[in-house]
Amino acid sequence: MAYPTSLLVGTTKGAFVIDGPGRAGWNVSGPFCDGWSINHMAGDPDTGRIWAAGGNDWTGAGVWRSDDRRDWRLAKLADGEIDAWVRNDPAMGEMFGMVPADPAPWSGSISALWSIHRTPDALYAGAKPARLFRSTDGGETWEELRGLTDHPSSDSWQPGAAGLTLHTIVSAPEAPEKLWVGISAAGVFASEDGGATWERRNRRSNAPATPCAHPAAGDGVETGHCVHNMQRAGGDGDLLYQQNHHGVFRSRDGGRSWDDITKGLPSTFGFPIAVHPHDPQTIWTLPLNGDMAGRFPPDARAAVWRSRDGGDSWEACRAGLPQESCYFTVLRQAMATDGQEEAGVYFGTNSGSVFASLDAGDSWSEIARHLPTVLCVEVLERA
Repeated sequence: MAYPTSLLVGTTKGAFVIDGPGRAGWNVSGPFCDGWSINHMAGDPDTGRIWAAGGNDWTGAGVWRSDDRRDWRLAKLADGEIDAWVRNDPAMGEMFGMVPADPAPWSGSISALWSIHRTPDALYAGAKPARLFRSTDGGETWEELRGLTDHPSSDSWQPGAAGLTLHTIVSAPEAPEKLWVGISAAGVFASEDGGATWERRNRRSNAPATPCAHPAAGDGVETGHCVHNMQRAGGDGDLLYQQNHHGVFRSRDGGRSWDDITKGLPSTFGFPIAVHPHDPQTIWTLPLNGDMAGRFPPDARAAVWRSRDGGDSWEACRAGLPQESCYFTVLRQAMATDGQEEAGVYFGTNSGSVFASLDAGDSWSEIARHLPTVLCVEVLERA
């Protein structure tokens, strides 16, 4: 059975799929992946295969994959506490339905996977602490890209509040050897050779920077290093947008310089950012009231803010969203767009709701509720 539009939703209690043939009549299935915490998901529009990356200290780190949503297979990259329990007490393992296994290859080096990204040539997965892995066999086996791990600046990388996480991976579809990653709190790194070598790209443009004492604000030379999410616009120009811990930024040169485009937004703080599939000047973000003020929509009134001119101006899109007593948070990977001409925009909340707009943000509806905390939303569109 084909599902023309499916939302891949990662949560703290497994993966879910929300199907909407014709972008209507949405139906929730799941949870999948044995209840693992799933930080990010990806899908192949040609085959329908789905990958789900996640884990934690208890389960370990790994990538689940399924071709039919019934049979899920796990490629484990690192052990968790449960693996030691099972080896030390096989009877307990039997109770959990587990048998002792050889240690996973990166046990003790990483605790979870925070991102997964598909290119025509490979899969990439980002970890906590920040490491990058690649698979060229559909997610069965993985290798570490040591060029990033051993970057000369790695000794200076500082963790964000959630740890030193490699949470964002983007690429250029027409040139998949070009990659960008976001690390909290080390900033943006770029590779033009498939991950063999990396350049750190956090420099501000030559526009004057507004002085700010916030510790995540950066300085007059560099943006703050706590990048929250990053997206690449379609086309050949390597146009990037970034939601930082302190501001929204745009780069027209693949991250070599960044313009601050926060002016007009109600807050410098937020997590996700999304780009229109066909119009590189249309972007969406969801500002929150601040890192120390509760991390919910300003004035407890939800709004997705849209720009149609690359961030030079902004407008609030509120129709259909809760406008009083709204205290949810939308996390860094929890907003996505589909590929339709009239773009669909989707986001999930830490209170377990998923909202959809089928008119580029003009109006919104809640298409799922009472899910676990939503950690990611991605779109899989089948032909």
